[in-house]
Amino acid sequence: MSFFDKLKNGLKKTKDALLKPVNDLFSSYDKVDDDFFEELCDLLIMADVGVETSDYLVNELKSRLKEKKIKETELARAEFREILTEAVGDGENLSLGNDLSIILVIGVNGVGKTTSIGKISHCLKESGKNVMLAAADTFRAAAAEQLAVWADRCNVPIIRQNEGADPAAVVFDAVAAAKKADTNVLIVDTAGRLHNKKNLIDELAKINRVIDREAPNATRETLLVLDASTGQNALIQAKEFGKAADITGLVLTKLDGTAKGGIVLAIRRELGIPVKFIGVGEGIDDLRPFDAKEFINAFFEEEK
Repeated sequence: MSFFDKLKNGLKKTKDALLKPVNDLFSSYDKVDDDFFEELCDLLIMADVGVETSDYLVNELKSRLKEKKIKETELARAEFREILTEAVGDGENLSLGNDLSIILVIGVNGVGKTTSIGKISHCLKESGKNVMLAAADTFRAAAAEQLAVWADRCNVPIIRQNEGADPAAVVFDAVAAAKKADTNVLIVDTAGRLHNKKNLIDELAKINRVIDREAPNATRETLLVLDASTGQNALIQAKEFGKAADITGLVLTKLDGTAKGGIVLAIRRELGIPVKFIGVGEGIDDLRPFDAKEFINAFFEEEK
C-alpha cells in the first residue's frame, strides 16, 4: 500500500468527523445565511479545529462570498475547500546543509518522540544521508535503551551515556563523534519536561550552547513531536514548548487513529509553525515528510 493510500485511510476518522458533516451542511441549505454560518462554525469546533481557527475560517468564507456575491451553497463549498487548502499551508522540508545538520527533537513522554526519531532516521537514511543518534534524554528511565533499539533497527550509530548523565555532555560527545565520522545528520533526543518548564528551558539552553561552540556552522532544526489524537491539547503543548524553544517544525503522529486531524488547521493558523512530518501507522515507513497537496487530496478525495 502506498503512503498516499495509508494517508487516505488514516484520515477516514477525521473525514467522518469533519468533512462529512460539513458536506451534509452544505447540502442541506439552498443558500448561505446566518444560520448556515453558525452551524458551520459549530461543526468545525466539534471537529477540534479550535475556536480561533474556526472563527477565522467562517469569517474568511463570509468575506469571500460577499466579495464574489455568491449565495449558492455549491459555489460556497468550492470556496471553502480553497480556504481549507490555504489554511493547511504549503508545507516545508527539513532544512539540511551540505555538511553537518543537527536536529533537536522535543516533546512530552507518550507522544511517540523516540519512535518518530527512529522513523525520521530511516527516512533520511533512505535518501542517502549518514545519520547518527544522540540519547540526550537521560532523565527518563529506559529512554536510551528505546532509542538504541531504533538505532539498531535503522542501522545507524548512537551516542549515549548512563541514565542521569548531563544531557549536554551527551551532545558534546555526539557532536565530536559526528564530525569525526563525517555524519550528515545528527538527531538529538531530549527530555520532555513540560511539567517543569524551567528545567526544560535550562537544559535546552545548555545543549544549544554546546552546539554553538562545537558545531557553529551546523544547520539546525528543532522539531516538536505532537500526538494528533490529543486534539487541542496538542496545540496547548505546542504553545508551551514554543516558550522554551525556537521550534522550526512539527512532527504530527497518530493521525490514523484519531478523528481530530482538524488540529492540522489550528496548528498552522494559530502558531505559524510548519508541519514537517506526519505519521499514519506503526510501520517504519509510516512517517513521511508532510506534503500539503497530498494531505488535501487525501482529505478531499471523495469530492473529486
